[in-house]
Amino acid sequence: MSEDRLIHSFGRRRGRKLRVGRAALLDTALPALRVSLPPGEAALDPAAPFAGAARETWLEIGFGGGEHLAWQAAANPDVGLIGCEPYENGVVALLGHVRDRGLANIRIWSDDARLLLERLAPGRIARAFVLFPDPWPKARHHKRRLIQAPFLDLLARALRPGAELRVATDHADYLDWILERAPAHPDFTLVETLRARPADWPQTRYEAWSVSEGRSPAYLCFRRRA
Repeated sequence: MSEDRLIHSFGRRRGRKLRVGRAALLDTALPALRVSLPPGEAALDPAAPFAGAARETWLEIGFGGGEHLAWQAAANPDVGLIGCEPYENGVVALLGHVRDRGLANIRIWSDDARLLLERLAPGRIARAFVLFPDPWPKARHHKRRLIQAPFLDLLARALRPGAELRVATDHADYLDWILERAPAHPDFTLVETLRARPADWPQTRYEAWSVSEGRSPAYLCFRRRA
């Protein structure tokens, strides 16, 4: 799948101009952490970027400012975490977390997550997170919503049997949309729907803003069927 054939589920790739010091992270820190695909059509073992140092590999799709991913990396130093985020300002924010907290178990895919998913060796991801994806609230934009059958197909292929998928949204209509589609997928079972975050599910900056605006996020846990 080429990028020009994808209907983007995200908005901008760049926001406000980065300060000089933060922009420098793209040149000094990102190259060592960037996930690279093998040549040709060869599959990528998601453990490969961690050179055998990770017990298992987790994947976060759309990590925003990186708060959740950095927390998980610090709390699970034996796990390798691959974060996908095409928004440059978000990538820089995560690089700042990596630098400031000395995190060695994070790697970054700074493009559409679907381009990575279709090249991952199947059945290797132990946990995945899709937290507060853009709800694209207008009906004419619903085709841009990430949680749709083709994306779930790719994700199911990458996850190992029994793997956990965590999804969060603060948009009531998108919650209904997700609950209609994900449990209907042959490879996913809904485990629970929560209105309070579990202890190992830290709050993101976006979530904090959303709650301050009076919204009530939902936290969904799915299981990859065997």
